[in-house]
Amino acid sequence: MNLSELKPAKGSIKKKKRLGRGQGSGKGGTSTRGHKGAQSRSGYSRKAGFEGGQMPLQRRVPKFGFKNPNRKEFTPVNVDVLQAISEKHGISDFDAQVYIDKGLSSKNDRVKILGRGEIKSKISVKAHAFSATAKSAIEKAGGTAELISE
Repeated sequence: MNLSELKPAKGSIKKKKRLGRGQGSGKGGTSTRGHKGAQSRSGYSRKAGFEGGQMPLQRRVPKFGFKNPNRKEFTPVNVDVLQAISEKHGISDFDAQVYIDKGLSSKNDRVKILGRGEIKSKISVKAHAFSATAKSAIEKAGGTAELISE
């Protein structure tokens, strides 16, 4: 058997009905489009969200809230996570590359250090932002908290 001899199973391929090709085809006349109206005409396309004249969901549901176009998103990293990484991998200097390598953030993310947990070792931390509790916890343990400028 060759690839050139392959065929679909007998009876599995059917010819599609050709619409609008005369009464003998069984799909002539209105070509399954019904009588009159926009949907029976050629070139008709329904607008996105159109619900047959009923008030569309998009207009029924009220607008709500405010989206700040100038919002800065931060990826949160807690102090206890830094402590765990410091103990496990012996890292004392945390910067953007360490966060990426350890899977705490992605390449273009801004990182904010938050104050959950406690820190025992002296570490140096560089991040885009710090919470007040995180900064005090790091400095209390003898480390430094340095802001990364963009």
